Amino acid sequence: MSINILVTGANGQLGKTLKDESSNLKGEYCFTFVSKAELDITNPKQIEVFLEEKEYDYCINCAAYTKVEQAEDSAKTAFKVNAEAVKYLGTIFKKTNTVLIHISTDYVFDGSKNSPYLETDDVNPINVYGKSKFLGEQHVQDILDNYFIIRASWLYSKYGHNFLKTIISKIKQNERLNVISSQTGTPTSCIDLSKFIFQLITTRNTSYGIYNFSANGETTWYDFALFIAKHFPEYNTSKIVPLNEFNTKAQRPSYSVLDNSKSQQILSNQSFWQKSADDVIADILNN
Repeated sequence: MSINILVTGANGQLGKTLKDESSNLKGEYCFTFVSKAELDITNPKQIEVFLEEKEYDYCINCAAYTKVEQAEDSAKTAFKVNAEAVKYLGTIFKKTNTVLIHISTDYVFDGSKNSPYLETDDVNPINVYGKSKFLGEQHVQDILDNYFIIRASWLYSKYGHNFLKTIISKIKQNERLNVISSQTGTPTSCIDLSKFIFQLITTRNTSYGIYNFSANGETTWYDFALFIAKHFPEYNTSKIVPLNEFNTKAQRPSYSVLDNSKSQQILSNQSFWQKSADDVIADILNN
C-alpha cells in the first residue's frame, strides 16, 4: 500500500529540495508536489476540491510568506498565508486523518536568550513574519493531534532567494558587502531539513509535537559571509564589512540558535553548518 505525501509550496527552496531528495526514497512513497498556482492554500474551497480527489497520509506544508522585511507593510497577506491558510489545512486534515508536517521558524523567539532555545521556551516574536508564523503554529496545535511543527533556522539552498546565494552573486560581481554582525544563529541547509522530514515519515514516527531543527554550531551573518567568501580566493574579503546595526523595518532576534537535542533523537548525525554549507556551495559552483 502506497504512502501518499502532499507537498505544498513546491516552487520554494525547501519544496524543490524535497523533490530532489524524494528520489532517494524507494518503494511505497508517492509524492504530489503542488505550487501556489496548482493549490492556493489561502482558498479553502480550492483545498477541499483538491483533497476530494485523493487521500494523503502526510502533508508537508512548505507554503509560506517568508519576506520578513515586506511583511511589516503586508501584515494582512503574511497572516493570511502563514496563519489563516494553516487553519484551513488543519481543519480539513482533521477530517482526513492526514499528518501535517508544518514548517515554522526560529523567528518565533525574541532573541533575548543567550543559550540555545528549547521547544518549551517562551515564544515572543518581534516582527510580523514571526507573529504570523506563531499564530499558524497555534492553529495547528488547537486543531490537530497528529502533527509535527518544525522550527527551522536560516534556511538556504541552491534554489530561490537566500542569503548564501545572494552573497555568492555579489562576490562574483566583486561587490563590497555590508553584513550584520550582531545576529547569531545557525545556517541550515534545506537538504538536511529534508532528510529530517523524511526520517519522520519513513520511521512512521508518532512522537508528535514541536521540534527545533538546524545544523549544529552557530555563527553570525557576517562570519557566514566570510565563510562563503573563502570559496572565492580571488575575492578580497576586506570588502566584507561588519555592521552592528542595519536600518530595517523588521526587528530580528539578536540570538536565535536552536537546541537540537529533541530532533537528534530522530536524526542523530546532524552536520555542523560549515560542512553542509561547503556541500551546497560546491554544488552551486560545479553547475
